[in-house]
Amino acid sequence: MRIDDVRRITLGTFVRPPEETGAGPRIEAVYGYLVHHEHGLVLLDTGIGEGDEETDAWYRPQRVALPHALSTAGVDLADLALVANCHLHFDHCGGNPLLGHTPILAQGAELATARAGDYTIDRLIDHPGSNYQELGGETEVLPGLHVIPTPGHVDGHQSLVVECEDGSVVLAGQSHDTASAWTADVLAAQARALGHSEPLPTAPAWVERLLAFDPRRVVFAHDAAVWEPPPG
Repeated sequence: MRIDDVRRITLGTFVRPPEETGAGPRIEAVYGYLVHHEHGLVLLDTGIGEGDEETDAWYRPQRVALPHALSTAGVDLADLALVANCHLHFDHCGGNPLLGHTPILAQGAELATARAGDYTIDRLIDHPGSNYQELGGETEVLPGLHVIPTPGHVDGHQSLVVECEDGSVVLAGQSHDTASAWTADVLAAQARALGHSEPLPTAPAWVERLLAFDPRRVVFAHDAAVWEPPPG
């Protein structure tokens, strides 16, 4: 498997309102990622779910149906061997009801939160035949495919690390909204090594865990920008 065996698909867009941006409205994309693993096709995130009237009025989504998004990469639902949701908000798990018995990876705490209500669109979670594989932390789910807890946006957020023969790729989900935010945390984690003295910013401990895989690329659920390590 090579880095180029990880492919982005576009799952739609929505309008983040001024109440959430602190400025004007902002269009945000929703991306999923396909991993062509030797043990089968893996997908991170399934798109924007059909919300209630209030949610749709708030975010004004333009959805790309999961089957259509997959078709742009030359695959279909039946080809998926494994799915992971970075978390279970409605813009990341919207296609889950289409998955039938395909295993879905989620942190157990995240699934419990989603099932408790007032968190997501309930009907997107437990669909007929749903097959959640509850995780309790970091797990190597397939050879070279790691699930790493990355709490922050929500407590149960998780990211994927894909080890390839030409380097690793971090599928960061919404651990960070933007590549720039990730860069800021990387520099915070490296501040002392770079020779800076206190006071210094802090980064979540899991940033160093992800950096331990020496990623060649880091990609995000809501940002098309790709982080790559600087030369040297």
